[in-house]
Amino acid sequence: MIKTVVTGLLCAAAALTAGILIGHYGIDKSSDSAPAWVKDVSKDVDENLLEELLSQVDNGRIQENLRELSKTPHMATTVGDEQTVQLMLNRWRDPETGLDRVWREEYMVYLSFPDPDKPNKVTVVNPSNAVLHTVREKEKAYTPDQEDPAVVQPYAAYSPAGQVQGKLVYANYGTVHDYQLLNDTINLKDTIAITKYGGTGRADKAINAARYGIRGVLVYTDPLDMNDGFMSDNNETYPHSWYMPPSGTERGAFSSIYGDPLTPYLAAKENTYRIPEDDITGIPPIPIQPIGYEDAYTLICELGGGPAPMAWQGAFNCTYNVGGPGFRPSSAFNNSDVKLDISNYGKVKNSANVMGVIRGSVEPDRYVIYGNHRDSWVHGAIDPGSGTSVMLELTRVLGKALKQGKWRPRRSIIFASWGAEEFGLIGSSEYTEQYLTKLSERTVAYINVDVAVQVVLTDLSASVGQVKAPGVDSMSVYDKWIRYANRTSPVYGLIPSLGFLTGAGSDYAPFVHYLGITSLDISYTFDRTKTRTRIYPAYHTAYDTFDYSSKFIDPGFYIHQAVGKTAGSVLVRLADSLVLPLNCSDYAETLEGYLHMALQVYEDYLLAQNISMEPIKRAVANFRSAASNLDRVIRSSDLANETPLKVRKINDQLMLLDRAFLNPVGSPSKFRHVIWAPLEVTMGTLPGLRDTSVVQAMSPGTPPTMAQLHLLVSVMSQAIDGAAQMLLDVI
Repeated sequence: MIKTVVTGLLCAAAALTAGILIGHYGIDKSSDSAPAWVKDVSKDVDENLLEELLSQVDNGRIQENLRELSKTPHMATTVGDEQTVQLMLNRWRDPETGLDRVWREEYMVYLSFPDPDKPNKVTVVNPSNAVLHTVREKEKAYTPDQEDPAVVQPYAAYSPAGQVQGKLVYANYGTVHDYQLLNDTINLKDTIAITKYGGTGRADKAINAARYGIRGVLVYTDPLDMNDGFMSDNNETYPHSWYMPPSGTERGAFSSIYGDPLTPYLAAKENTYRIPEDDITGIPPIPIQPIGYEDAYTLICELGGGPAPMAWQGAFNCTYNVGGPGFRPSSAFNNSDVKLDISNYGKVKNSANVMGVIRGSVEPDRYVIYGNHRDSWVHGAIDPGSGTSVMLELTRVLGKALKQGKWRPRRSIIFASWGAEEFGLIGSSEYTEQYLTKLSERTVAYINVDVAVQVVLTDLSASVGQVKAPGVDSMSVYDKWIRYANRTSPVYGLIPSLGFLTGAGSDYAPFVHYLGITSLDISYTFDRTKTRTRIYPAYHTAYDTFDYSSKFIDPGFYIHQAVGKTAGSVLVRLADSLVLPLNCSDYAETLEGYLHMALQVYEDYLLAQNISMEPIKRAVANFRSAASNLDRVIRSSDLANETPLKVRKINDQLMLLDRAFLNPVGSPSKFRHVIWAPLEVTMGTLPGLRDTSVVQAMSPGTPPTMAQLHLLVSVMSQAIDGAAQMLLDVI
């Protein structure tokens, strides 16, 4: 089914059916002397034209796009990355299918790389420093492209260099709670921890560990979490199925912030002020290195100490012990250390965004932005190739209609191929920092299509709205969505379930969390009731190739085609509708659901501390009233014949609503949105009240921070009330 994650003015992608109007400014629209844009000003979406455009989205072309995009590794700022820059520029400048204007936007950004002349090493060494075991440095190759010398060694970007060793301990996911629990029974000082991916951010596994005196961290993907327990490449994993093979290792940026680390809040141009490297925040203070589960198996199954809690156990056919610290006495590794030799280095390098625009005919100063990153850790067929291959096909279809004079959008559409996303959303972040004011004042919405297709593990008999899902029956994406991912709305009944952009997993983050721009992230994903995997298993490994995608993810590329049609429908409706297809009453419903949960969980505790939640209750009620009133105004107005200023006013209210939710008292990070802030506690309630300060305050033995809690309640209630005021006609 399509997994559509929306933040901002919530509505199902299949139901985006309204529009915008600018009007005639006193000019007679019927006059022959009237400008062309005036005659078009009262038009809504041309459904016949939209259907014609969507019908031209071709799965074969998407397949060839992906083949070209993923033929060589293209990590940010490498030779392969520059090749993809040129590909995007050439496609978007095509005289028959290109865009109005295309350019590259350059930034000088701080990235982290492994030293090719001194590869990172992980070994088990005995007291005589003899090596008893060496962890595999590169993944096993099953196809020729995986043997490409440009395939980078698995590493933790932004991990510091260093040589550390110590007795091994097993720390589950490396969360604060995991280390606390482990520290109750083991002296963690001077040890090396091995953790699983998941549970918390990559960098947090080392940041949390350092607080307990741990010297270094290993991280691996447990087959229980990604492979449904399957482990053998003889017949269970890739190249026989979509599961990660034993040497598969997830690379990634080990940073809890996004954007260029040396130029926070400033665009990383050549002469921009840069902070000292030692002042970078949010990165590991101790060395950390990812490894494959074949090596993790060797290490964990030899550990001594008592058994780890049942919730910590994984797929290996041994008991996961916590470590003595170190290995059990009967192990060949007894009394041995695990040693990390990490040689990563940081360097400021030039990274490019590729930008293209289709100029709007009526409101060129209103932007709909559609983007995806271009860089990958290795070949990146799915992340990000699936999304980019779809974007290239959409720009071909729209560009062709543009060049043939069949269509020009009401609003401007900006297409973006972001650079260096894998290192922390850098290209999109620098762009939003450079053009903060313009984007804040003019952007209607941001659409992100990154991992466009993950896989469908159920039947392929699925065909939003008029878009058919791939398969053999006539079921639409919308219907398939309701079948596999639904919720009950008090207003609409059974509807598709939308996730919320409460994290920073892709390039939507700087738009929604930093600028407060309504954002959408689209991915066709699998039925999560059928598998434990958190994402497609080749994620960030050398196996994310065209071969993997074409065999196990989307044979025939029909799912890619469905995503292209769905994203294209949303894009055109946002660009062409008279009134923006955004529903603030849906936003009110979400706030009410969040408030209900917050009252159940936190109200009694806060009242005991003399902190009232009444201001939030009143603010949510005010928001509901204002949203309902605006809905009535829109429904009761003949907007095609209204004064243009009335429609512009309504659209500005809808467009700017999310800006009202930005934290007015600032934030120590770029996560300024008080509703969608990404936090560790995943409870579906208001983020300010699920903040770690609340969790700590409610935990035994932790001093409460009542002043901070009171501040959070005040910020949230006033932001919600301020948003409600945005929906009123006058003060």
